[in-house]
Amino acid sequence: MNHLCIAVVATMLGAMSVSAADQTWTGRISDSMCGAKHNTADEHGGKKMSDRDCTLACVKEHHAKYVFVSGGKVYSVGNQDFAALEEHAGHTVKLTGEMNGDSITVSNIVMPAKK
Repeated sequence: MNHLCIAVVATMLGAMSVSAADQTWTGRISDSMCGAKHNTADEHGGKKMSDRDCTLACVKEHHAKYVFVSGGKVYSVGNQDFAALEEHAGHTVKLTGEMNGDSITVSNIVMPAKK
């Protein structure tokens, strides 16, 4: 019985520390080639593209990585396989995750509420 109580307490403390580390920021999902500013004419043979199309093209065609841009700073994304990255490429979003240095491990991405 003593071991069960210790296991339950340890699990609860672990769960609290994981949720306590998550933070939420507002910014844009971009790509590592473009960072904070898309220059589609130079990058895609003169073809004018939306930020979304540019981000998707850079990731798929040029093997760029998804990044998160907030407050003019570019953060790498630690979990590139997070499904909502592609869904929200080029969008302004509320991103929740854990920051470690200049890298964020994403746990949730949502579109901000319309004002």
